[in-house]
Amino acid sequence: MTDQPSYPITPTNRVKRAHARAAYDHDSVHRILDAAALCHVAYVIDGQPYATPTMFWREGTRLYWHGSAASKMIKSIRKGVKACVTVTHFDGLVIARSGFHHSANYRTVMAFGTARLLDDPDEKYAAQVAMVDRLFPGRTDALRAVTPQELKATSFIYMDIDSAAAKQRSGTVADDEEDYALPIHAEVIPIHTTLGAPIPCPRSHPDAQRGADLDLYQDGAALELAFSQAYEQTFE
Repeated sequence: MTDQPSYPITPTNRVKRAHARAAYDHDSVHRILDAAALCHVAYVIDGQPYATPTMFWREGTRLYWHGSAASKMIKSIRKGVKACVTVTHFDGLVIARSGFHHSANYRTVMAFGTARLLDDPDEKYAAQVAMVDRLFPGRTDALRAVTPQELKATSFIYMDIDSAAAKQRSGTVADDEEDYALPIHAEVIPIHTTLGAPIPCPRSHPDAQRGADLDLYQDGAALELAFSQAYEQTFE
């Protein structure tokens, strides 16, 4: 826990198992969110649960994501739907001396609130810009303008975070004390997601040049570092 402002701890977001790994402060929650671009949004619509993977971004304590204007989900959200947004980073495999203590190193956030449809045309356009520039700072300035039909075909959803919790495991194997004397190998296998070499579009214009908006995305760079730095350049 830090001295940063925190989300309220409620029966909904309180971490009950391994609660020492939990954090509710804005800094911990936002750091995990901003290092990702893909989330899963869970709703219950007409009694049926759905969990939808989608691109997302954060502005302050509000989350945004997008979807097709024709989807059933979008039509239901128009009146407001309770939602849970989940983000997970898989950081390592923990191989212990017993099956019970095999685990994973991870960072995760669950955020709760009411998902609502963004209806104002100016706010929809701003969301279109943010969706691109959040990942590629300043890229919108180099693109052709979005058409009215494209904007009409895309819906944007937002959710003010009412409560949220971060939870993470890091470090080494945690076996029962007596098991350390056993002749059984144990280890942690770190997991890193890195970027590959860019593959230009085969139909690129001969005068097209890779711009500064893609400078963060270089061969061998850490994906989550690129996402975090892109967020900082766009919103901070």
